[in-house]
Amino acid sequence: MVIEMKVTIADVAKRAGVSKTTVSRILNGNYRHNTPETIENVLQAVKELEYRPNALAKGLKSMKTNVIGIVLSNFKNEFWFHVLEGVEDTCNAEGYNLMICNSDGDPTLEEQYIREFQMRQVDGIVINPTVQNQTLYQELVENKFPMVVINRKVPDLHANNVVVDNVKGGYLAVNHLIETGRSKIMALTYKNENISTWQERVQGYKEALKANGYNKESFCVLEIEHLKKAFKTIEQALDKDPQIDGIFSTNNMLTLELVDVLKKLNLHVPEDIGIVGYDDTIWAKHIHPPLTTIKQPAYDLGKESAKLLIEQIKSKDTNSVKNIIFQPELVIRESSSNTD
Repeated sequence: MVIEMKVTIADVAKRAGVSKTTVSRILNGNYRHNTPETIENVLQAVKELEYRPNALAKGLKSMKTNVIGIVLSNFKNEFWFHVLEGVEDTCNAEGYNLMICNSDGDPTLEEQYIREFQMRQVDGIVINPTVQNQTLYQELVENKFPMVVINRKVPDLHANNVVVDNVKGGYLAVNHLIETGRSKIMALTYKNENISTWQERVQGYKEALKANGYNKESFCVLEIEHLKKAFKTIEQALDKDPQIDGIFSTNNMLTLELVDVLKKLNLHVPEDIGIVGYDDTIWAKHIHPPLTTIKQPAYDLGKESAKLLIEQIKSKDTNSVKNIIFQPELVIRESSSNTD
């Protein structure tokens, strides 16, 4: 007979090379007097040993903390400010506090934040995932940890999901450019095989072209690997193909880079090139010319995500999940005007 030994806090301390007191403090969220390296060593030891600090109290814990955690992927994008507003307003109305973390698209950082949320015993989490921690997401589901995945889809994950119909958004954008007389349309997007949003917007781009009689040879998709490379990559693409007279940008950060490139190349909007961007940001109507965009209901996305999570926490029902899809809206301004 094999006896499985229970991992203790002493085992974690030994693995990390610190005292039990230090481990205890870090697990309780007290990071004072500890270096980032020490914190990382302890959290790594916890992961490697699969230590569960609340294992003994698991059956005894019935008290809620009334705290929700949210892990977002990019604070630089204005879209997330409005999402957060919706989440916060809902939490305040329901008597919950909110802890906010930014993974910045880093799966290691994302996992660290989720583990810390668990250690702090938050009641549930909203996550805009990097989609690179499949085992961790599945673990949360199997442990019946309340969770809502927002804005992106994680393949084969049985969890609540709140998204926008990105395929429709891409279709609306490109169909509009075709209706305004554009014949060679380029889609501008990030290159990231893990992220469903940009893939779906490009899918909508392709569907709109095909619906208007174009074939696969007409597809022109420019994938940007990193924002720092965006300006040069866009400039080279437009130099190489001067027939491009319409651009669908799937991301507002890329749209800003695009605007700068067009200025440098002395290409006029909408006379030379029509543009449709994604996300109706606060600056979209103030740039010259005002930008046609696909508007996402960001506030409602955040509000519904928090509402869905709180319902799950209160009902303790982690078996039935919902997939909520919001609809995008085409906001027409001068950047895509018909110049005929």
